[in-house]
Amino acid sequence: MIRKLPESDGSNAEIFSVSDLNKAAKSLLEGHFPMVFVEGEISNFSVPASGHWYLTLKDEGGQLRTAMFRNRNQRVRFKPRNGLKVLIRGKISLYEARGEYQFIAEHMEEAGEGELRRAFEQLKQRLQADGLFDEARKRALPGLPKHLAIITSPTGAAIRDVLSVLKRRFPALNCTIIPSQVQGEEATAQVVAALALANAFDNPGFDAILLTRGGGSLEDLWTFNTEPVALAIANSRIPVVSAIGHESDFTIADFVADIRAATPSAAAEILAPDQTDWMQQFDGLAQRLTRAQSNHLRAAQAAVQSLTRRLRNPSQTLTQMSERLERLQPRLLTAVKRALDHPEIDRLEKQLQTGVEQQLKQAQTRLSSASARQTELMQRQLIDERSNLQRLAGQLNALSPLAVMDRGFSLVRNEQQGLISRAAQLQADQTITIDFADGRADAIIQNKPTLKVEGAP
Repeated sequence: MIRKLPESDGSNAEIFSVSDLNKAAKSLLEGHFPMVFVEGEISNFSVPASGHWYLTLKDEGGQLRTAMFRNRNQRVRFKPRNGLKVLIRGKISLYEARGEYQFIAEHMEEAGEGELRRAFEQLKQRLQADGLFDEARKRALPGLPKHLAIITSPTGAAIRDVLSVLKRRFPALNCTIIPSQVQGEEATAQVVAALALANAFDNPGFDAILLTRGGGSLEDLWTFNTEPVALAIANSRIPVVSAIGHESDFTIADFVADIRAATPSAAAEILAPDQTDWMQQFDGLAQRLTRAQSNHLRAAQAAVQSLTRRLRNPSQTLTQMSERLERLQPRLLTAVKRALDHPEIDRLEKQLQTGVEQQLKQAQTRLSSASARQTELMQRQLIDERSNLQRLAGQLNALSPLAVMDRGFSLVRNEQQGLISRAAQLQADQTITIDFADGRADAIIQNKPTLKVEGAP
């Protein structure tokens, strides 16, 4: 409640109630200081049953009552204690019921970490302004890396997680570990040198780089928040995957890298394809090849059968014509004798016989000539068809698995498992059958095969 008194000495004549004045003061404080950072030393720290934190923040010249409510203090990564110097972000307020001026904390971190956090934000803003975080400059990873460089500590947990995932997903991926410290005074220079080495290496060259380490505090991860490391990543000609710390940890390296993975294991999942998917694709391609080869073979067989039916022996045709001619000749002579009952029958018969013989000789001559031409034509056609058949047989032979075996490959089988394609399928004392291009042999596995992952330590 506010009353107004007559003005007498120029002072404010309004009369405030205690609660109204506290409310007005609170409004002024919160309006003037919406959010501030305060650094000081913790004293009188207490945690009542409500889970809220109450403490006094002090320095050489004063102290400030501070409260941090439960929903906020659950996000703090360390346990506050008396005498600890901290940096707190929050807002100024006033507890109206008691008229007490207080600081409501929103975020708390140790004072040293606060300095690192400010340095982190400054570098992040500067590199972002320079365009190092732009998506346009980032490159896509190869679909199947052939040679992967892993820059990390060879004794850390991160490398064990990465190699375990790579072995499970795609053991054929060739990996090379480039050892480097991942924290400490020398870590920054070593990481920069490792990135330079990965880009210069060409025996064979790398087509992807994994930069990784396990989790830790902001100070532990600081190597990956330095400008030299950020510039080395940005200048890399090879795509870089960054997997630093846990899922909630973000570093400058994550923003500059082409791909950021939440954890080292997640990075391995991104880089290595799933061998199961690849095997399914290979099986599908093998089935398609088998069907195509079978269809091609059936078409070639049908063509051969068609050509065989069309081919006819010329001598058979000549024999049939000669036999018909022999049958017709006596019938013709008999018919002439019957029709010509005349005194000149003998003369006409002789003349007819002479003419018929001449015609027969001429017909035989023409028949021989036609037979020769037909034989030559059929031989040419037969040669052409044989050449076509040989060409088709050559194409079939090029697609046949037996041609692959002629080049030195062989097939390994087992009665229980069928075709053996992996060393992991073999056991000691197991009997196998090996098919070569020119024969077959039986063998017994003396020792269990040793499986090897290239690049593993």
